[in-house]
Amino acid sequence: MAWPPMVSNITTPLLGLVDTAVVGHLGTAIHLGAVAIGASIFSFLFWAFGFLRMGSTGLTAQALGREDGQQVRALLLQSLAMGIGIGLLLIVFQAPIIELAIYFMAPSAELEPWARAYCEARIYSAPAVLAGYALMGWFFGVQYSKGPLWMLLVINLANMVLDYVAVYQWEMASVGVAWATVVSHYLGVVFALVLAAKQLQRFDGHVPLVDLSKWLTYIELVQVNRYLFVRTVLLLIVMTFFTAQGARQGDAILAANAVLMTFLMIISNALDGFAFSVEALCGEYLGRKNRDLFQKVIRLSTYWAVVAAVFLMLIFTAFGGLIIDLLTSVESVRAQAKLYLPWLIAFPLLGIWSYMLDGIFIGTTSVKQMQNTMIISVLGIFFPLWFITQGLGNHGLWLSMALFFIARAATLWWCYRCNLIKGLWFSD
Repeated sequence: MAWPPMVSNITTPLLGLVDTAVVGHLGTAIHLGAVAIGASIFSFLFWAFGFLRMGSTGLTAQALGREDGQQVRALLLQSLAMGIGIGLLLIVFQAPIIELAIYFMAPSAELEPWARAYCEARIYSAPAVLAGYALMGWFFGVQYSKGPLWMLLVINLANMVLDYVAVYQWEMASVGVAWATVVSHYLGVVFALVLAAKQLQRFDGHVPLVDLSKWLTYIELVQVNRYLFVRTVLLLIVMTFFTAQGARQGDAILAANAVLMTFLMIISNALDGFAFSVEALCGEYLGRKNRDLFQKVIRLSTYWAVVAAVFLMLIFTAFGGLIIDLLTSVESVRAQAKLYLPWLIAFPLLGIWSYMLDGIFIGTTSVKQMQNTMIISVLGIFFPLWFITQGLGNHGLWLSMALFFIARAATLWWCYRCNLIKGLWFSD
């Protein structure tokens, strides 16, 4: 099951990869920095609602295990309604959201107008992006892992073409990149809705549309999602803070970190392919109350995930410098990115453990523990370490990030063992 989500997840950072490559060859770091800041803002904003994917997967997988077709159908409609509704609210309140985000990121005076223009365009993708999260989660939950792959391929192919046209044909620079992303997301979601309609034929039951207007029908989804919301916001605070601290060290460091964060996105999205499979299968076997298959899935998927992590380390060791050169032609940015590349070479093996454990806890909907371990890792590890290592400059920033990943894995592993020992998932 892992290869379709693995491939589809690898295509996710391609949006950032293509955007970076297109503006990276305009001959100035300004547009690259504007895209870096804008993309970071919307990563934070949209992934704050990433519970629309994670919560949907776990609950849908458990409903599938119970053979509850009615609930499988209801979860799709409820998640879509929540995603579109939240997206429209973000558009309505875009002015204060963008103002606060720009203030927090504190770009240079030269870069600020371009970053603001990027944000003012990109916000209109909100309903499509959040509906896409809901669809992806549901697809993984019903074990149709090719659905997200096809949706993201449509988005990325459209984005590649539209990026080139907007930047080089219409000379819209970083603003053109934003509008290309907006249009691409709507095309992808329309395609995914067609795929979802076909998948619904697998399940019996009928969900009256009037039920979507009743708050009580959303209780289970909201209860799961509130913990995932806090957990995701904390994670994104770390990522956005990382970008902001890079910006305070100068435009060259900001742009270099943006290039390297593309590597990190490739790592996390590729290895999360295994985690997504764990979410779906662990959720299903929990629904069936089958402890043996539950643990077998965890063992096998973790083995292959580690193999994939080592493979990524070898790829970055051999071709990391070449990838940086392809992403930007600005020599100062290239030099800075290569200086900090060794951190990224180590990240696949540092991060794989937290990714896999996330998959287990999402599939079992043990999301309160995910929230609590994230609080410990962010407030107890990342920020104190950043404060202590400020004298190391950008190396201190990357060190704090590395130890943050280790802390996430260690705390989740402790909870995992406790849950098995106490019989919280399976009664002996």
